[in-house]
Amino acid sequence: MAQFEKQIVQAVLIADNNVWNFKPLSDEGSTALLPLVNVSMLDYALIALNRSGVEEVFIYASLYLADIRNHIKQGIAMYASWSFKMTVHVIGGEGCRCFGDAMRDLDSKALIRGNFILLGADTVTNADLRPVLEQHKRTAKFDKGTAATLVFKECSNNLRTGNELLIAVDKQNTRLHYHQRLRLNQKEPRYQLPLDIFLGNSCVSLHHNLLDPQIAIGSPSMLSLFSDNFDFQTRDDFVRGLLINEELLDSRIYVAMLPPAQYAHKVNSWPSYQLVSRDIINRWAYPLVPDMGVYRLQQQYVFHKDNIYKSHEAMVPKVSLHENSVVQAGSHVESGTVIRHSVIGANCRIGKNCQLNNVFLMADVTIGDNCRLEHCVVGSRSVINELCEVSAGCVFGSNCILPAKTKLSNTLVTSSSNTQSSEDHEAVELEAIGPQAYIVSDLTTGDPDADSDGEDLLAQQTLCIPKMGEPVRQIDELSDYSFNSDEDEDESRAVTPLPDDTNIFLSEVIDSLTRGFREKSNPDFLILEINSSRYAYNMSLKEVNFNVVKAVFGIQHILEPANDNVMLAINAVFKQLGPVVSNYIKSEDAMLDCLNALEDVCEENPLVREKISQVVHYLYDKDFVSEDAILAWHEQLDIDIEEQAHLKKSLAKLVDWLNQSSEEEDDDDDDDDDE
Repeated sequence: MAQFEKQIVQAVLIADNNVWNFKPLSDEGSTALLPLVNVSMLDYALIALNRSGVEEVFIYASLYLADIRNHIKQGIAMYASWSFKMTVHVIGGEGCRCFGDAMRDLDSKALIRGNFILLGADTVTNADLRPVLEQHKRTAKFDKGTAATLVFKECSNNLRTGNELLIAVDKQNTRLHYHQRLRLNQKEPRYQLPLDIFLGNSCVSLHHNLLDPQIAIGSPSMLSLFSDNFDFQTRDDFVRGLLINEELLDSRIYVAMLPPAQYAHKVNSWPSYQLVSRDIINRWAYPLVPDMGVYRLQQQYVFHKDNIYKSHEAMVPKVSLHENSVVQAGSHVESGTVIRHSVIGANCRIGKNCQLNNVFLMADVTIGDNCRLEHCVVGSRSVINELCEVSAGCVFGSNCILPAKTKLSNTLVTSSSNTQSSEDHEAVELEAIGPQAYIVSDLTTGDPDADSDGEDLLAQQTLCIPKMGEPVRQIDELSDYSFNSDEDEDESRAVTPLPDDTNIFLSEVIDSLTRGFREKSNPDFLILEINSSRYAYNMSLKEVNFNVVKAVFGIQHILEPANDNVMLAINAVFKQLGPVVSNYIKSEDAMLDCLNALEDVCEENPLVREKISQVVHYLYDKDFVSEDAILAWHEQLDIDIEEQAHLKKSLAKLVDWLNQSSEEEDDDDDDDDDE
């Protein structure tokens, strides 16, 4: 009779994700317990599994194992919504360093007895995965070599959060033939796919508009494949290895698409954290919305118009809350404060006349009077004293105390003064801005185990400080689940210009120079790439000169320089790419093209705009532009145009210095003639 026993539905939940992407908060606790709209990401994942009929879950963690166990015990004691009809086990191993090690450890423990659902603790989805599980079982009946079914979600925009893919799938049986993760900060102008994919299959479908929420259905053989192949360190390694060695390993991967009405997204960076928070607040992940009692089966918020969620136990003036805001129980907001597009945790204290826009406060945060906070995250029990200004890109760890009247931008702050190790394993002293506020150096945020060849997307992503960027405009316009009425759609089409050859050429040059700067490529090779793009899009020499300079200043290293030191960033870029610029900027006319390009750069980059005089002086010192070219450019700037008038005023001292130097040289020449 044993053969007729019901096989329970099992799932594996990987908790140790994005350890390097959420610094400094990931140094203080598990990223799985990071609050997302005041509910931990681990709870969202457990709720998704519970909704999909899972009966037994194994949470695998190697970091902060005790914290996760305590959280699960607390959830069961409080009758969390996921605790009904689902058994949760927390397991782990200290020697686990990566996803592959976790899978090998699970195989050795022999806990999985059949097909299972696999996802990360940072996956937020309202999808019912039972149909996908049944599809996987049907596929496995016909193909005994079925190792896994990967679950993807179609997206309708070009926003890059690190989860986008290009895949090639057999249209007849959904078998995966090609898998490429798209690079985070670049748009690939072209793709290279093996010809064998099309020669060996009669009907292949290409998908380039997919999100990877990191959901999969695994066969029992999936775990043994990790045990047999120790070079499988990540999920992408597993997929790549099976696609390359399908015949040798006798294993295949299939694909399933989520329906358009179902939501799924992976929270693997601060931009995606804000994107998913906005989607939850805007109810795209329904029923995973604040007023539905996501974690506890009781009403915690009252839902007001404009997506305002306020707890009964929060003291907030009605006029303070604006659109897309959440305030949890116990929080107190003084008069004159304005809160919009923000999430306020439990027991927070916000003073008078504060401005909070796209701010995420964890529990027990205190904000002093007359503070202005934009696009930032503040860890639990932190204190922002009065008259502080915190702008885009700042992340505060727990227990930080920011002194009064402090201004910060694009900075990570921790409360600990302990030195940290850089990528070279050297001690790095943290710069203090207060008794419990220290700036985390960008040398300490990269993953020391990340590949240096740049092939792995996560390696590329973790080598930079996580920043919030400019989310309001981007999230509203580019969210995968944003709703547009027909009128809005027509209006957006009317005002959005089609990409012309010049824009495509500029984009390709930026891609080439960015890659060349990162990989320290031979400048001659970069010049060949630019010239090939020039001929492909029939660009004139004047257009090439203009766009090459604009592309150099469009490199991310200059757009978002460390500590806002744009001159240091420009020097580093020109040190590597100077020969490329010199190849095009030779004549006086080309120098004028170079300086004219700076006008566009100033409009797009306020840091360059503030330092324009120093930038031009730098180009003059390095012989990229001549004195005559600078004077001619300054002369043609029109004071009736606001932007050009600002440039003319900023360059006045430099031009006076150049004129004075010319007069002294003329006097010296006259003296020599007299002698």
